[in-house]
Amino acid sequence: MKEKNCLIFGGSGQIGRHLIRKLTKNNYRVTVVTRNIHQKSYVIKTQANAGYIDIVEAKIFDENRIRKLFEKADICINLIGILYESKKGNTFDNIHSLFPSILAKLCKEYNIKNFIHLSALGINQATDSNYAKSKLEGEKNILNNFPLATILRPSIVYSVDDNFTTNFMTMLNRLPMFPLYYSGKTKFVPIHCSDLTEIIFNVISNNINSNIIECIGPETFSFKEILEKLLELIEKKRILIPLPFFVANLSAKFFQIFPKPLITQDQLRLLKYDNLPSGKYKTNFQINVPSTRYFLKEVEKYCYMWREGGQFSVKNYKTKIEQ
Repeated sequence: MKEKNCLIFGGSGQIGRHLIRKLTKNNYRVTVVTRNIHQKSYVIKTQANAGYIDIVEAKIFDENRIRKLFEKADICINLIGILYESKKGNTFDNIHSLFPSILAKLCKEYNIKNFIHLSALGINQATDSNYAKSKLEGEKNILNNFPLATILRPSIVYSVDDNFTTNFMTMLNRLPMFPLYYSGKTKFVPIHCSDLTEIIFNVISNNINSNIIECIGPETFSFKEILEKLLELIEKKRILIPLPFFVANLSAKFFQIFPKPLITQDQLRLLKYDNLPSGKYKTNFQINVPSTRYFLKEVEKYCYMWREGGQFSVKNYKTKIEQ
């Protein structure tokens, strides 16, 4: 097989790290773009053997700088996204709409074979969410500039490196009670990071061009069910309290003033809508890349860090003995 070069933006996150390992093990050369090589390179360079990975420091809006990277690339993958806006230009419009448009234009200019862009599931319905609107605008910009692009819309992505299950287990471990927004009825189909990585790899290796693919796990849970399962895993009992919207909105308005908010008003609006397949596009199951990892079984592998006694907790010890 001819060696292919993958250009990855957002390679230091949980999805990026899993993907780098998958690609390099299959003889793909990877170039990872990072804004701060001193903070990120020590993590990125450990994901592959020497000779298979290059790390380049560049500001993502420095078009002259990143343009040069497309000269040797066969595949471009954009994993960059934000959950809340902050200063220094990290706005939804900049990150989700403008930047993908730049990448799409460069992909067309340099005849890139594959451009894969990570979007989000459930954004069509969330018309009052700035996050969702920026994601939709980004998808539109990409397909206008590079119609052969493949856009992946994953549900919540989880793993030991995530900011979802780990944050919730931390809060459930510390707080005596926890708020249920919209009574905890919002539904999700969480997908494990390794399953999402497998989808991306199959899109690349099989030259799949489906425009939009909705990436989902094998199970559907409500927000309340997810919290209950996490409580079960960390062996805690907590009071889950449904919050009236005006109280939830006030709390979100307060939390969003912090550098890393627990929830923002925009995220609260997004939570109104189920995070489920739309039925308008193919899912990963329909392109023969089914998700095989189940939520409870996967989170159980690392939940001991939030139990009393950690890896030496009684339940964890019994499980090891039984094995």
